[in-house]
Amino acid sequence: MTGALGVEETAVALERYRRRAGSLMIGGLATVVLTAGIAALLVGTGSTGAAVVPLGFGIVALGGGIGSRIHARRMRRALASGTWSAHPAVALGDSAYATTVVLRAPGGSGAWPLTVVATRQRYELVRPGPDGVLWWCGDPRAGGVLAPPGGGELIWAKPLRGGRVRRRALARAEAGGLLRRAEPRQPGSVPVPASRRPGPVPAPAPASARGPAQGSGTVDGTPPDLGEARPAPGAAGPTYATLAAHARRQAGPQGRAPRPEKDARDVAWWRVRSLRRISGATRVLVALGFCAAVGAVALTGPPEEDLPKLYLLGAVVLGALAYACHGLLTGGRHLARVMVRAATSFPPRLRRYVLLYDPRGGAPVLVLFPVYGGPYARPEAVLPLVPPGPRKDPRRGLPALPVGTVGLHGWRDFTPDGRMPFVVPRIGGRPLWPAGPYAEDDGRPEFAALLDRLAPPLETRAS
Repeated sequence: MTGALGVEETAVALERYRRRAGSLMIGGLATVVLTAGIAALLVGTGSTGAAVVPLGFGIVALGGGIGSRIHARRMRRALASGTWSAHPAVALGDSAYATTVVLRAPGGSGAWPLTVVATRQRYELVRPGPDGVLWWCGDPRAGGVLAPPGGGELIWAKPLRGGRVRRRALARAEAGGLLRRAEPRQPGSVPVPASRRPGPVPAPAPASARGPAQGSGTVDGTPPDLGEARPAPGAAGPTYATLAAHARRQAGPQGRAPRPEKDARDVAWWRVRSLRRISGATRVLVALGFCAAVGAVALTGPPEEDLPKLYLLGAVVLGALAYACHGLLTGGRHLARVMVRAATSFPPRLRRYVLLYDPRGGAPVLVLFPVYGGPYARPEAVLPLVPPGPRKDPRRGLPALPVGTVGLHGWRDFTPDGRMPFVVPRIGGRPLWPAGPYAEDDGRPEFAALLDRLAPPLETRAS
C-alpha cells in the first residue's frame, strides 16, 4: 500500500490532532495572560488568591498543547516515511500517566512492548477492541504511531524501558495468548473472493419447505425476504455466516442484567432514564444541582475573602448550565421525541441481526440481513447503537446473543434532514436506541469499508 499519510482517514486524523494541539496552546496562553492581568489589578486587595486556580489550568493547558504539538511533528515524520501494518495487540493495565501495549511482531516472531504517550481519554480512543488488533507505523526501537483499524485516531507510543519491566510485560502478553492469535489481514490486502471460498453453497429451500411459521410473511404483512442462494461469480464481501462467526468470537461473557427502566410506550420520554441521558437532560439536572449548591453557600454569608472565588465558581456553573440547556433545547429534546415516535410505531419489520463492535471506541453496531436469506445472504443495512450501559460497563443491556432476530420500528420516521429513515430496534422486548440513522447498502464503497472495519478478514494462516 501507499505511505501511511496516503490513507485519507489518517491524514485527517493527524490534521485534527495538530489543530487540537494548537487550540490548546492558544487557549492556555490566553488564560495565563488574562488571569495574570486580573491578578495584577487585584494586588493589594487580598483577592489575588482567586486567580490561582485558573492560572494553574492555563499553565497545564499551555504545556499540554506544546507537548501535543511536538508529538504531532513526530507522528508526521513517522507516517510520512512508513506504512501501516496490522498486529495482534494486548493492553496490560493502565495508570494516570502511561499504559503498556504489546504488539506481536510480523510472522509471530516476537513481540514489541510499547508505552503509550497519551492522556487516559485519548488512550480510550485506540484501546484494542474486541478483535484485539491495532495498526502500527514506525520503528519499535525508537517509537511510532498506534491507531485502531482504519487509521482514524492516532497516538504516539515509544518502546518500554527497563529489562525487567519488558520481560514482565512480554510474559503477561504471552500468557494472554498473544502469540497464538490468527494473523490479521494487512492494510491494503485484498479479501478472498466469495467464489473462491471453500465449501458447497446450498440452494435456498422452497417456500413450501419452510413451514407455516416462515412462509406466512413478516409481522407487518409484507412478503418475506427470500435472499440469494449463492454469491454471484467473482463477488466479494462478507456474508451472514462470516459476520456471525466473527460476532461470536467478539462476544464476551454475559455480564449483569440491565437495570430496569420505564417503557417509552407508557410514559413521557423524560421519565425514561436512557432517553434523559441521550437527550442531555441528565446534564441539565446535574448543572442545576451544582447551581443550587453554590446558591446555598452564597446564602450562608461566606467570608469576604472567599467571595471572589465564589463568584468565579458561580460563573463557571452558570456557563455549564447554559451550555447544557442549549444542547437540550436545540437538539436533544427533538432527538428524544423522534426516538419515541419511532419506538412506538407499529408494526415492526423483522430482520436478522449480527452484533459487532466498532474498533474505534468499541461502540455496538447492528448489521442487518433478510430473515430468510440463508448463510450466504449479504448485509442490507447497518445501524449504530448507543451503548446502553454506564461508562464502566457500556455493554450492559445489550442482547445476550450476538446473532438473532430483531424487530425494527419507525420506518416512516425520518431524521431532521428528511433523507434517511430513523428506526429503533427492539430485541427481547427491550429497545436499543440508535446512535445514527438506518444506513442501507446503496452500493457505495463506504458501506463495504465500514463492514471491513467492523469485521476485518483474517489471513488463511495462523501463527
